[in-house]
Amino acid sequence: MSSLPGATPTLATVVIGAGQAGLSASGHLVRGGLRPYQDFVTLDANEGPGGAWRHRWASLTLGKAHAVHDLPGLPLGTPDPHEPASTVVSRYYGDYERRFALPVVRPVHVDAVTSRPDGLLDVRAGQRTWTTRTLINATGTWDKPLWPYYPGRETFTGRQLHTHDFVDAAEFAGQSVVVVGGGLSAVQFLLQLADAGARTTWVTRRPPDWTDRAFDPEWGRAVEDRVRDRTRRGLPPESVVAATGIPLIGDYRAGIDAGVLVSAGPMVALTADGVLLADGRQVAVDAILWATGFRHALDHLAPLKLREPGGGIRTEGVVVEADPRVFLVGYGASASTLGATRAGREAARGVLTALGAAAATRT
Repeated sequence: MSSLPGATPTLATVVIGAGQAGLSASGHLVRGGLRPYQDFVTLDANEGPGGAWRHRWASLTLGKAHAVHDLPGLPLGTPDPHEPASTVVSRYYGDYERRFALPVVRPVHVDAVTSRPDGLLDVRAGQRTWTTRTLINATGTWDKPLWPYYPGRETFTGRQLHTHDFVDAAEFAGQSVVVVGGGLSAVQFLLQLADAGARTTWVTRRPPDWTDRAFDPEWGRAVEDRVRDRTRRGLPPESVVAATGIPLIGDYRAGIDAGVLVSAGPMVALTADGVLLADGRQVAVDAILWATGFRHALDHLAPLKLREPGGGIRTEGVVVEADPRVFLVGYGASASTLGATRAGREAARGVLTALGAAAATRT
């Protein structure tokens, strides 16, 4: 497929983000006949391939990470499960970009997407602007860590860091560390910290949601349906653990038995040298690790006014109901690598369909 007649300066679509969803969409656009750089570009804020995976801590090996699903046309194969996931995925994504000659432009941090009077979209990044008929947004969550507010957080004199900034548990050997958050990352950090010789306290707002049911396809469909229902109603996507629970695998059962994966309950405030728990206990700590999740990085879409009163963006599949020119992938039910791969395909098909319909009206 070529650009529409008379639209040489205008791209058919711009993909923002070169993670799993963005690469899947880009690969399907090439398969659908769009010409790299002439009909579409993929803008990525990172210095190199890998998406958010390139920033993961080295101790997160492929065997401990969530499954990484194949991108269309290039199987991942069976990498060493002991190799850091950041290395494996960065290499895989780079291979994919080269194999299909994808038009990835980086590093590009998109500031804003705005609508023009002629019905086109402008994608602005610094002094550069790309004009496009449609947009596939695949920016994920990594660039927007959530730091919940607690009284006294600004007065705590120890170290505070977010999952986003974690590097190595060995940094905390011999220290007392509070891990805040009820999700899977908190569980994994607690075990790493304990193994590294740290004394840990686990803070959760609610009791941990352990589940011993099989994570089979039926379960996966139920989770996707639950998340998809929220986005259809214009509500913000809920956290992963809220939809899935935490699987009671062997390592986690052992952590519970050892007292590491036992919640101390909610925290109500921070003090100068520790935290105050809801049951009245004060715990002196050296560091606080906020494993409190992320929000979708969508600030650049604010000029399009896509958000609903409920705070989310209403979508039907990957199409934004408030603006059908915009396809949202890696959002809601498509936040997993499997869901992102599927969503990328769906978005590419949506773009190709929209372009075909537009071309038909011109003839």
